[in-house]
Amino acid sequence: MEPAPASDGPANPVTAIALSGDRVLATGTHDEMLGLRGPGTVIDDFAGTVYPGFTDSHTHVILGLELTRGLHLTDLDLDTVRARVAAAAAELPDGAWIHGWGADPNIFTGSGFTGRIFDDVAGDHPLFIRMRDAHSAVVNSTTIDLLGLTGRETFPDESRIGVDDQGVPTGYVLELAAIDLVLSQAPPETIAQQADRVWAVLTGMAASGIASTHVLDFHRGSREILELAEERGDLPVRLRFSPIVPAGASEAQLREFAELQGLRGRRWRVEGVKFMIDGTVDNGSAWLAEPDCFGQGLRSLWTDPEAYRAALRYFAERGVPTATHAIGDRGVDFVLDALESLGDLRANAAHRIEHIETIPDETVQRFAALGVAASMQPIHGTHHTRADRSDNWSVRLGDTRAARGWRCADIRRSGAVLALGSDWPVTPYDPRAMLADTILRYPVERPGTPPVQPEQALTRREALEGYTVHAAAASGLLDDEGTLAPGKRANLTVLDADLLDTPPERFPEVGVLATFVDGVPAHVNR
Repeated sequence: MEPAPASDGPANPVTAIALSGDRVLATGTHDEMLGLRGPGTVIDDFAGTVYPGFTDSHTHVILGLELTRGLHLTDLDLDTVRARVAAAAAELPDGAWIHGWGADPNIFTGSGFTGRIFDDVAGDHPLFIRMRDAHSAVVNSTTIDLLGLTGRETFPDESRIGVDDQGVPTGYVLELAAIDLVLSQAPPETIAQQADRVWAVLTGMAASGIASTHVLDFHRGSREILELAEERGDLPVRLRFSPIVPAGASEAQLREFAELQGLRGRRWRVEGVKFMIDGTVDNGSAWLAEPDCFGQGLRSLWTDPEAYRAALRYFAERGVPTATHAIGDRGVDFVLDALESLGDLRANAAHRIEHIETIPDETVQRFAALGVAASMQPIHGTHHTRADRSDNWSVRLGDTRAARGWRCADIRRSGAVLALGSDWPVTPYDPRAMLADTILRYPVERPGTPPVQPEQALTRREALEGYTVHAAAASGLLDDEGTLAPGKRANLTVLDADLLDTPPERFPEVGVLATFVDGVPAHVNR
């Protein structure tokens, strides 16, 4: 994959554009575009700046419905979380499940990861609280007893049910297979409820300027939910799904994922697969070259990592794009090694690595050298870590590796493709805040916060390209989208200010005048 040159991104602001059907016809001055008028011409005057439609390169639109079920607990301290659980317990019928999401792992610093600290406030209600990394959760004693959890459960990957020093389950649930085991016993939402919720999410995304997103899963029920949602009309955002290939997948499973390729609706399609080579730093499951401060982080989610290599090759041979979740330094290097071993097969499809939270200098250069895209979420660094390194992520890694966190500037300036995204619902999806954080390296909504690794800040142009031209290049879609060149897909984001001439502190105030998908307004704000 050739890196997209900076000059091919949003350069001089576009203020007038002509569309023909779902394609860009031309850009230029207002008078020049009027000269292209034909029968049936519709003229919209938004008096704003036009950008290629913003693409969030990493979201979980359907899985996110499950990830955002129940109480929203993001950025709350332990006392507040307990109070919200108590309030829910008082309102719900006896025995009803309490769900929560977005919990900060730092609230468990004193007690360790345990759900038993909620026993007194949850009462006889089964409790499931997912932590903000989406890879771990806690359940209370009622849930442990209801499911008969022992801590001796086995899984095809490195998932587990946590136990204390005496071997008694703590209620800590680590990684997706273990989470699925717990949730299999909870009453699910109906397909109709989920279709309503996904429509609300996509409508919100379009209102924030997002025209398309790369969805890094194809969660159970996705097809049914999307088809029901499409009965309302065209989806407000284009969706590109990459189903998750589970660790240790059999050849029959690999074949099933290959057969999913090309499945589509009017504005959604399955194109690519996603692997996960490791978990997260916060819960000790990121794959590290050296252990974290608790002696954890030395294993891949793939119990047999060589099986990952074989699975990667399986899809590369079939021209299927791949994305691999890799957070720890050893995990990222292992994936790069596996991609390098593909040789000429790499040219068959686009390949990318997701997250890339801590890597040394020598790894930075490998992305451009191998033509592997980096898909990153610097907003995780601004929201989940602190400049003084007192947070759980930094403490686990230690100063040296924490200082190598979210190396956006280094990767981008090495010549690699750098796509940006939110990982919604792990962090909010609004691209205006995302772009601001990428430039400022602190949460734009919390001015005065010391920046995290400020030397890794992107320029305004680089950040915009991460949501446009580099987002398209990362998935091999640059021939069809990512710029406003004639013939490209007419996905547009129209803002009331030029972001290249606006202080990033003011990005959240910039108005989204319109979002166009396939040449049709998906959101208009006059």
